[in-house]
Amino acid sequence: MTKGQTPKKGSNKSAGGIFLAAGCLIGAIGGGMLGQPSIGFLAGLAAGGLIALAIWYFDL
Repeated sequence: MTKGQTPKKGSNKSAGGIFLAAGCLIGAIGGGMLGQPSIGFLAGLAAGGLIALAIWYFDL
């Protein structure tokens, strides 16, 4: 920063990436128990992605 500038005080943003990663892991494990780990991974990715998008949208 240069002299005379102060940082803007803004709200902290929430991160939704944990839901994306957790959805992938939980989906793959759950799908593996049912004999379809790839489908479980994709379902977990979709569910985690929706939650991450919702957090991003409502955190604006």
